[in-house]
Amino acid sequence: MEKKKAIITGIAGQDGSYLAELLLEKDYEVYGVELRSDAKTLKRIKHILNDVIMVDDDLLSLESVDRIINVVAPHEVYNLAGPSLIPETWENPVASAKILAVSVTRLLEAIRRFSPETKYYQASTSQLFGAPLQSPQDEKTPFNPCNPYGIAKLYAHQMVKTYREKYNMFACSGILFAHESPRRPVDHFSRRITNAAACIKQGIDTELKLGNLDYISDWGYSPDYVKAMWLMLNHSEPSDFIISSGEPHTLREFVQEAFDYLDLNWKDHVVEDKTLYAAMDGASLVGNSKKAREVLKWEPEVDFKSLVKIMVDHDMEEVKKDIDRQVIE
Repeated sequence: MEKKKAIITGIAGQDGSYLAELLLEKDYEVYGVELRSDAKTLKRIKHILNDVIMVDDDLLSLESVDRIINVVAPHEVYNLAGPSLIPETWENPVASAKILAVSVTRLLEAIRRFSPETKYYQASTSQLFGAPLQSPQDEKTPFNPCNPYGIAKLYAHQMVKTYREKYNMFACSGILFAHESPRRPVDHFSRRITNAAACIKQGIDTELKLGNLDYISDWGYSPDYVKAMWLMLNHSEPSDFIISSGEPHTLREFVQEAFDYLDLNWKDHVVEDKTLYAAMDGASLVGNSKKAREVLKWEPEVDFKSLVKIMVDHDMEEVKKDIDRQVIE
């Protein structure tokens, strides 16, 4: 039997790396596309580089996208490419719109023209709801994005829906709420917290500055969420789904869990800095994933406390490795 072929754009990111592992376990032939293919960028997939086929593809080039879809004729395409930090999209909104929005149209057009049986997954985001008009948010909640990231993602989300309806394409969007893992970059605040807790425990640092500790989010575990992506493309009908834990937690709770796990009093080390407050800090983004649980039979396996512990354990190991390297040097 012919192996299923899948293209993952943004394969070296947090979600892309976990998704690649999942598809390889399911005996897929995996093709990876990454915007920047240097050693640092590919660190998360270093252990599977011999098992995937990296493709030199420019998502901003129509000819390049046409070529890869035409040549590979994939069974599935998972589009996870683009910046994941909202501040980056404020700094360069034009470039962000090109990769987050316009490139999606290129992919959809290439599939429509050269490989119409290909199933397409689009990485949508809870930022579509921005300052939400209701809570928790479900698939019928009105969109209200408040930053360039959310606005560009909304364009992509609506384009997927339009192509699905007009051309009868199997195209889905996963509206994923916050999901973390040890593979998050340290500049994301979830990893900043767990990394800082580990550094403080090891005596390397003493203080962590954060923004609004009352900020509420809905945190899940990335490997759980990439399973939902695969379930969407292997369901009988294409549709859009909210993927979330459905549990609201404050930033303060995240901090407390991380520091308590290491027997540290977070109040002795964490400083709330109002200059770090973001425009969205007052928004409560909490998802209702009832549809995904009922239709896809998807359930998250890692809860909030376990997620924080997984990340802290990883950062403790990383900090210890750094200390050992410094001792050797």
